[in-house]
Amino acid sequence: MARARRPRSAEDQLIARYFHPLATHPGAFGLVDDAAALAPRQGAEVVLTVDAIVGGVHFFTDDPPGAIAQKALRVNLSDLAAKGATPAGFLLTLALPETIREPWLKAFARALGKDARDYACPLLGGDTVRTPGPVTISIAAFGTVPRGKMIRRSSARAGDRIVVTGTIGDAALGLALRQDADAAARWKLSARERSFLADRYLVPRPRNALAQALLKHASAAMDVSDGLAGDLGKLCAASGVGAKVEVGRVPLSAAARKAIAADPALIETALTGGDDYEIVATVPARKLTALQAAAEAANVPSTEIGEVTRGGAAQFLDASGKPLLFKRLSFSHF
Repeated sequence: MARARRPRSAEDQLIARYFHPLATHPGAFGLVDDAAALAPRQGAEVVLTVDAIVGGVHFFTDDPPGAIAQKALRVNLSDLAAKGATPAGFLLTLALPETIREPWLKAFARALGKDARDYACPLLGGDTVRTPGPVTISIAAFGTVPRGKMIRRSSARAGDRIVVTGTIGDAALGLALRQDADAAARWKLSARERSFLADRYLVPRPRNALAQALLKHASAAMDVSDGLAGDLGKLCAASGVGAKVEVGRVPLSAAARKAIAADPALIETALTGGDDYEIVATVPARKLTALQAAAEAANVPSTEIGEVTRGGAAQFLDASGKPLLFKRLSFSHF
């Protein structure tokens, strides 16, 4: 006698339709089990990180679902990059309101799957739930590093040079443009410049291509998620050191420079606003040239902006050498 097949729940169908195709790692077991298995290579250890993004807080609820998926995964990939870790996989928790329909899920899963392939970070499992609130996405990502080699925040030393990747402040200015429709005109931005800044807020560019070079050359590092001033301050506090940064050397995009030229007070927004998802690293002086060469080879812009000092706080110095005073150092939820 044939056994009756148990009908699949709506949640099971959702997972099978949209997320089973993303679970390419053998340890994911096709998402039919309650857990996954991840075996790091010999001599390696697992690096774990988790970040959640919430509609109306970290993204606009009318943002394209594909961009939301990219942000959810990439903010975690950025953490792995700053630790020198190679991505190994991720777990996804997706809390959905009743208003989410199939086209949204289809676009979300398509973009998430593409990033999972592009960054070699497959889906390993997760959970889906309903929520009366906005869309909420939590991702726990896993990476691997040689045993004992993960880059810490707490290992910067006096005399190290301070390096950042990419450009700083674009995302914060892009968010300001989304919140203030008249800002682009006041800042004298072209349509192309406005679009550039808005896109930098919408979709992070994690610097995983530089992870191995950081592992080899950096003494300490972290990703810039809450603002360069505040995040460098956190690194300095963990290491028991200070820092001096020349604001004129902080890399800015052409669009950011134009906005700041129109409104000089925006330099504080650029330095403290967050969502850059670049990397700030401290590098022994003897290794600086090698790191810069590796960054160039990886097609990742890098800029030396200052040095680690023996004590005090992280100071951002203007052209006259005077420390800038900020209303707040970084974004904070609390």
